[in-house]
Amino acid sequence: MLNQSTAAKKAKTLAEALPYIKRFFDKTIVIKYGGNAMTDEHLKECFAKDVVLLKLVGMNPVVVHGGGPQINEMLDKLGKKGEFIQGMRVTDEETMDVVEMVLGGQVNKEIVNLINRHGGKAVGLTGQDGNFIHAHKLLMADKDDATKMIDIGQVGEISAIDPSIINFLDTGDFIPVVAPIGVGVDGETYNINADVVAGKLAEILNAEKLILLTNTPGVLDKSGELLTGLTPRQIDDMVADGTLSGGMLPKISSALDAARSGVKAVHIIDGRVEHALLLEVLTDEGVGTLIKAK
Repeated sequence: MLNQSTAAKKAKTLAEALPYIKRFFDKTIVIKYGGNAMTDEHLKECFAKDVVLLKLVGMNPVVVHGGGPQINEMLDKLGKKGEFIQGMRVTDEETMDVVEMVLGGQVNKEIVNLINRHGGKAVGLTGQDGNFIHAHKLLMADKDDATKMIDIGQVGEISAIDPSIINFLDTGDFIPVVAPIGVGVDGETYNINADVVAGKLAEILNAEKLILLTNTPGVLDKSGELLTGLTPRQIDDMVADGTLSGGMLPKISSALDAARSGVKAVHIIDGRVEHALLLEVLTDEGVGTLIKAK
């Protein structure tokens, strides 16, 4: 039963959400779903409820998911060790088969079912559906010798995204759930970093927000303190001095590209916090780091 104090607190929270609901009504919000929020049962339920609520109050959430832990688990079962270079998974033909099976099948369907169970109308997609994520082979510059390029297998770089299938689903009040698999000109499939897909999709859809869920409070400085706001210059300095490295590199790069390309707000938030998505979209404080365009 509510007492006067808890009733006032709940009422304040609900009232605080109203201007954000009005501001983001009919706006697209691209959400990169990953980390603990994808593996912890309670956090999975929280995430699904958050996405459904955003849809029900008139926003257009688009979910892009990763699946690194699930891919690693399957590779372990097959006796194959995962390898990463500069935060990107090395993907030979056998690994690509696992990526397609885990991301396009197991993980995508689980997220779709979870959202639907909580009252949403989710539809699962990969970049092969409607041929909507066009990709080509990614060659990475060797960080020790910029003249050398590293071939990391069937890892893709986005050539173009056709947003028509996403726009079509939006007209029917569906929630797209996208697995980051692209397709080449000859039908070959490519594993694409989910942060990169989310960032590019946010640009193409002219999203109001790009939100990247992580396993940290946001972007941290060298002493482990949360940085609530970052500019491109600060990010460049943090990459140069090694503060940002590994899996954070594609995340921060995608966030920065999206901010520079017109996405109005880009947030890296702590997916380990219950209802982190609602806190970011519907409250004054939010949780995490805002990436500024300049």
